[in-house]
Amino acid sequence: MKILHLGDLHLGKSVCDFNMIEDQKYMLEQVLHTAREQKVDAVVIAGDIYDKSIPSEEAVWLLDWFLCRLSEADMETFLISGNHDSEERLHFGSSLFEANKIHISAKYDGTVYHKECRDEFGKLNVYLLPFIKASQVRFFYPDENIASYEDAVRVALSHAQIDPAQRNILVAHQFVAGSHEDPRLGGSEGPAAVRVGTIEKIRFDCFDAFDYVALGHIHSPQKIGRDTVRYAGSLLKYSLSEAESVKSFPVVTLEGKGQVEISLIQRHPLRDMRHLKGKMSQLLAPQNIVSPDDYIYVTLTDEEPADNAMGIFRQYYKNTMKIVYDNTHTRATEHMDPVDLTREKSYTELLSDFYRMMYGCEISDEELRMIRDVAREAGVLNEAD
Repeated sequence: MKILHLGDLHLGKSVCDFNMIEDQKYMLEQVLHTAREQKVDAVVIAGDIYDKSIPSEEAVWLLDWFLCRLSEADMETFLISGNHDSEERLHFGSSLFEANKIHISAKYDGTVYHKECRDEFGKLNVYLLPFIKASQVRFFYPDENIASYEDAVRVALSHAQIDPAQRNILVAHQFVAGSHEDPRLGGSEGPAAVRVGTIEKIRFDCFDAFDYVALGHIHSPQKIGRDTVRYAGSLLKYSLSEAESVKSFPVVTLEGKGQVEISLIQRHPLRDMRHLKGKMSQLLAPQNIVSPDDYIYVTLTDEEPADNAMGIFRQYYKNTMKIVYDNTHTRATEHMDPVDLTREKSYTELLSDFYRMMYGCEISDEELRMIRDVAREAGVLNEAD
């Protein structure tokens, strides 16, 4: 059996106020192309299907479109909820979808969803475990000792009566760590995923009964503990900190018991996210303009900030997301006490510095007057200042 492993679609997500829905549809079209080309039997999606618990209309439409294409291709589809998803909304229609080979486990009800598949090597069991918390599992098993997320996962799986002698696949959405290290974060997982060292962490040996574990929750593609416990990573780069990363998704071939082959398929987005660093004149020289439709994060090394830097860059790169400075001044301020910095400057100077840092240009006299008037009314600024 051959499966394509996806995770963390985050349909409907925006990055720096840029709506990613067109980019997401393009990537899902690539997934469909790869699935047909590789002749996969199933697609698994390991949670965080949507970016918000109440998804946008276009995000719901996109998931509907994708599931319909998978069903038309006669592939089995397995998906679970993640911590970003609404259990009830994702679970809606699951009984009807089941008849079309779309298997959804969005809400933990005290059991772990189990589907038996068959290929030339015999039976293969697929288990779906949506994102769970200790309190949820404790509700169904009050007599069990459940104090942590790891306890919750171990108890949930123990009641699933999994036979380790058979071929088993698990789809899960949790923070899973290796023996001596935590997973590499992508930078866009959100606060719930980065509480390293808390009860959310689960050791990969919870999954020893499984031939392959398809994980979601962490946005950097990687193996955890062993090759066959793996995060697919997010569909796209959803953070400026991911600009230098390479996205891929695993295509997993399972033959006889213990025989697992993993191929990583690199993704080619509609628009890449890139980080440019240097002087403005250098970066915008005609010979250096490359892929002008990409999403661009800029670090300028000019000593003097340029007026309307964002407007200038968007003439060349229309999808410029953010501009920051790295120069003598910014490096010096990193080592200075903020209290000392503010003590030496007037309210107007502080406001002008903040505006310049945020927008890359000078604040106008009219904007400055309006903000000072509001500050006086709020009692932040004295009448004499």
